[in-house]
Amino acid sequence: MSARVLAFAGSLRRGSWNKKLCSVAAGHLRAAGAEVTEIALEDFPLPVYDQDLEDAQGLPEQARRLKELFLAHQGLLLACPEYNSSITAALKNAIDWVSRPAPGEGALACFEGKTALLLAASPGALGGLRGLVTVRSILSSIKVLVLPDQYALSRAHEAFDEEGRLRDPKADKIVSGLCAGLAGTLRKLHP
Repeated sequence: MSARVLAFAGSLRRGSWNKKLCSVAAGHLRAAGAEVTEIALEDFPLPVYDQDLEDAQGLPEQARRLKELFLAHQGLLLACPEYNSSITAALKNAIDWVSRPAPGEGALACFEGKTALLLAASPGALGGLRGLVTVRSILSSIKVLVLPDQYALSRAHEAFDEEGRLRDPKADKIVSGLCAGLAGTLRKLHP
């Protein structure tokens, strides 16, 4: 059985460069032998996390659906936009809801034992690198093994062709190598 990877961008924008980068990387993961489930966060509309809301109504249906996906996959591929040098509200909110334990479920069951690859895309010169620092910190503190290598694609507004492929073969090769690394790590950790 191949490793299963849940792939998504931390953006809600239709034309998101991070969604494009995630799609490119998902293709490379499949080529490396992983089974990939690509999702879009906007398909899981969630209220802002509020413990009073959770206490009164339990987990929203969309949070339960998202948790099921996290539980069914060993790996995470995240393409993370940088908003004001940090993580997007949509990504942080999704992480917060998914982290909430269901009755009889261990703390952080949706994250413990997962391995994550982080990518970012931005029109800026740093490619979203500053936001990845925060994403790495959050995931590492909730029991996710975040691979040390990551990629931040700068000048993202010029980086993709009309079919959504990376124009620069060097950038594509980097993403391909990182995806092969994630697939290989997952095979070793989950034989």
